[in-house]
Amino acid sequence: MIKLRSLAVIAALALSGCISFGAKPPDRLLTLTPAQTVAPGTAQTIGTGEAITVLWPSIPADLNTNRIPVQATPTSLAYVKDAQWTEAPNRLFARLLGETIEARTGHPVLSGRQFAIDPGTRVSGQLLRFGVDASPQQAVVVFDAVMARGTDIRTRRFEARVPVSEIEAQAVGAALNQAANQVAAEVADWVK
Repeated sequence: MIKLRSLAVIAALALSGCISFGAKPPDRLLTLTPAQTVAPGTAQTIGTGEAITVLWPSIPADLNTNRIPVQATPTSLAYVKDAQWTEAPNRLFARLLGETIEARTGHPVLSGRQFAIDPGTRVSGQLLRFGVDASPQQAVVVFDAVMARGTDIRTRRFEARVPVSEIEAQAVGAALNQAANQVAAEVADWVK
């Protein structure tokens, strides 16, 4: 009986070196940091319909991951080695967009979870590109925005490209943060 248990333990330890439940995460995860923020202690009172609600944008399959896509050729993708977002890029971008809109417009911004309170103007859309274009070595953010105020619906495409010194995690993360902030500022001015 003891021999059988010992054999089972030895077999389990030997197999543990062969089995992996996912890739090893990188040492650091990337996130987005807003260039403009709302000052601490800022309080606002608004009337019905004056709020702005930012909803998570939809994303294509290549962005439905925490990895950063690299458009290697017009028909092929790779991912930046050892680079991962803290969460899905559409959620990171929505929070950055909400903070930027509130800072630039002075209107309070609600999240999708607060939508039922009084959505006011709704901003959503599709985050089409959020990665690297390899041949010109640029971080690229393309956002097809949709703004709805009552029955008035408007759309507009926003795009930012920022040079990347090399295609590695830290350089790509910084360039994408800059490009995302540029798009967010342009969307905030459009919403205003």
